[in-house]
Parts: sequence; C-alpha cells; structure tokens
Amino acid sequence: MKRTFDIMLSILACLVLGIPMLIIALIIHWTSKGQVLHWSERIGRYNEIFFMPKFRTMRIDTPQVATHLLSDPDQWITPIGRFLRKHSLDELPQLWNILKGDMSFVGPRPALFNQEDLIDLRTKEGIHQIVPGLTGLAQIKGRDHLTIPEKVEWDKEYLRCRSFWFDLKILFFTFFKVAKKEGIRH
Repeated sequence: MKRTFDIMLSILACLVLGIPMLIIALIIHWTSKGQVLHWSERIGRYNEIFFMPKFRTMRIDTPQVATHLLSDPDQWITPIGRFLRKHSLDELPQLWNILKGDMSFVGPRPALFNQEDLIDLRTKEGIHQIVPGLTGLAQIKGRDHLTIPEKVEWDKEYLRCRSFWFDLKILFFTFFKVAKKEGIRH
C-alpha cells in the first residue's frame, strides 16, 4: 500500500508542480553558473548508495559536506538558494527518487555518503532497513536543529511506530512545518 501511495502521490505532485519546477530551473540557470540540479550520493535502504537530485542552492565549488559542517555556509549559497531552502523547494526533484523507489514520501532522510556517524548509528539500530524519505519524524521534530543522536532516536521511534496512518500524520505535520518554515537553518 505504501509503495502504491508513493507512486500515485508523486505522479500527482509532478503534474501539479511541473510548471513551478520548470520556472525554478530557469531561474537557477539564469542566476548562477553550473547545472540546475545537484546530484548527491546518498545512503539508501540497506546502506546502498543512490543519487539524489536537489535544485542547486550552492555554488558549484562548494565542498561535498553537510551544510552545517561548512565554516560559513552563507558564502556558498546562490542568489536564489536561500529562498529555495527556506521554502523547501530545493527538495522537489526528489519526486524522481520516489517514483524510482529509491525513496518514499516518509522515512528517515537519506544520509550523505560521508556522514559515517549517522550511518553507523542507523545501522546499529536497524534503521538502515527502511526506505529513506522526503520527510520523516525527525523532520517534524526539529529538522536541522537536531543532533545526530536525536535524529536517530526519532528514526528509531518511526521504525517502531510506522504504519500508513502514521505516514499520513507525518505528511500532514510536514506541510505545516514547511509552510511555517520551521527547523531550517539556511
């Protein structure tokens, strides 16, 4: 049921958001050098690597680390990047990963390939068995303001309580968190 829901909702979202996504792509193209999409190596189910697209919000010469690990993240953000991140619009291309099955709408956010501490903790707790998500319990409980151990605790809670109805509840709260721009650093 979850996979069917993911496919149907991602197709609907692509239809509704197709033109806004095209406009975002054109603005990125016109305001900064480089590709419109940034493809990053992410850790998926069973710690397998997959490539996840995001609308590019950082300069092309930005180091490949989590934003919070940059000494001055502001120096790397593109002219439209802050707006895209603030409104979580940079995440829209991940609908592709949901259609492919690399991701789900709800699950733990996929770690970067070099976030060994997060990957190790998730593996130890069995969280690596879950398909990663566009949003998750940790996203609605604090997002970028959570420490890695706190994220893993929320991921464990999701693993313990996951169900179709729990996913719908997380999607509902995600919508309001994004609308209020809560929990976003940059």
